[in-house]
Amino acid sequence: MSTPLTPGLAALTLPALPPRARDSHKGDHGRVLVVAGSRHYPGAAILAALGAGRAGAGLVHLAVPHSLVPAVVAAAPFAILLPCHETAEGGFALSAADELRAAAAQATAVVLGPGLGREAETGRLLVRLLRDVHQPLVLDADALNLLAGLGDEPFAARRAATDAPTVLTPHPGEFARLTGLAKPTGDERLPQAARFAAEHGVIVVLKGAGTVVTDGRRAWVEPAGNPGMATGGMGDVLAGMLGALLAVPHALPDALGAAALAVHAHALAGDAAARDLGELGVLPGDVARRVGKVLEARG
Repeated sequence: MSTPLTPGLAALTLPALPPRARDSHKGDHGRVLVVAGSRHYPGAAILAALGAGRAGAGLVHLAVPHSLVPAVVAAAPFAILLPCHETAEGGFALSAADELRAAAAQATAVVLGPGLGREAETGRLLVRLLRDVHQPLVLDADALNLLAGLGDEPFAARRAATDAPTVLTPHPGEFARLTGLAKPTGDERLPQAARFAAEHGVIVVLKGAGTVVTDGRRAWVEPAGNPGMATGGMGDVLAGMLGALLAVPHALPDALGAAALAVHAHALAGDAAARDLGELGVLPGDVARRVGKVLEARG
């Protein structure tokens, strides 16, 4: 799909994912660290890990508050679990910073945010990790809510520490909280996302009908997808997929292309699920199960 013309913004050509070598092993396909979940949202951690695994990550490390381990271990047996210090409310505690920093150093991409909750202590942890994690980083869901109102300072600290890409995945409400503007609609979506991306040195994936992917210079507007995907947990799967495609930097030309491909594969998998199950019956796991075939078809 050609991106609608916006002054100074070029249309992105969607990349293809190259096929795997026959003699490849799990270490060749990326190590994704997913930092997700809280007592009230254990499913978010499971779905993000599932998205990473279904999108081809060679290894998925799943960091969760310690009390969530029984809930996630059976649902994500492929993931390597990292139980972390937690707050009294069941979120990530600031004291988890050292163990998460060490785990991130061994990863090739990090997904941070699904189901974190909005405790102030978790917010302080998040700001520290933005500065200390030097791998490609996906910020999703409550990570974005915790950053709302903090302005550019956390992003500036990250830019000063690393040139690794940062991908933000807001829905319109989260984008409004980040920017202090009204929810973007219609023709506002692309220019507002591009402006924010350029100002903060990030890639923005502004979700919704016609998801926008932009770094402020180039953009992709997703043509696929359907209303059946408007259900809780769908963004968690996408966040994990983004982590998986960012985790293998030699496979795709750049982080913006990887982000656009993840969005496209997610949307096509959602359309496939709707054809099989009907739009009203589509759940996040149904989309995740169809991602592999979509990505292989793009090879």
